[in-house]
Amino acid sequence: MIDATLLLGAYLVGSVPFGLLIGRLRGVDVRRVGSGNIGATNVMRTGGKLAGLVTLCLDAAKGGVPVLVARQAGAAPELQVAAGVAAVIGHCYPIYLRLRGGRGVATATGAFALLSPAAMGIAAVVFAAVLGVTRIVSAASCVAALALPVAAFARGEATVGLGAISVSAIVLWRHRGNLGRIRAGTERRLGDPEAGR
Repeated sequence: MIDATLLLGAYLVGSVPFGLLIGRLRGVDVRRVGSGNIGATNVMRTGGKLAGLVTLCLDAAKGGVPVLVARQAGAAPELQVAAGVAAVIGHCYPIYLRLRGGRGVATATGAFALLSPAAMGIAAVVFAAVLGVTRIVSAASCVAALALPVAAFARGEATVGLGAISVSAIVLWRHRGNLGRIRAGTERRLGDPEAGR
C-alpha cells in the first residue's frame, strides 16, 4: 500500500505542468506557440530566459522530490528508482492535461541526479558536448538519454540502469518528431529564431 501511494504521488507530482502555469503568468499558453511543448526550452523562447530557468528548476524538482520522499521513507532502491520513473511518466503524460505533456528531460535529470550523481554527471557531459557541436537541444537530449543507462551499468548500478532504460525509451519516443526533423535537416538549432526541442 505504501509502495503504491509513493508511486501514485510521484506520478501526480510529475504531472504538475509548471511550464504551462509559468507561461500563463506571462500571459502565454505555451501549448499554442513555438514548439507547443510545455518544457523549459519552449517557455524560455516564449516567456523569456527567467521563465525558462524557473521552469527548468521546477521540472527537475518534480523528479528529485519523489526520490527524496521515497528515500526518507526508507524505501528500497528499486522503489526509489520507480518513483523517479513515475515522475517522468507524469511529466510526459500528465493526468491534468489529458496525458499531453513534455519530453521528460529535466524531470529525469532531477530524479537521476539523486539516484546516481555520477551517471547523471556523465550524461550531462554528453549533453553539453553534443549541444556544443550541433546546437540542437533535441539531439543532445536524446544522446544523453542513451548515455545515462550505459553510464549506470558501467558503474555497476543495475537497478538505476534498468530505470534509466525506461526513461531513455520514454525520452526518445517523446522526441520522435524532433528525430524526424533531424534526419530531414529541418530541426532548428539553439540560437535560431524559434529554436527549441
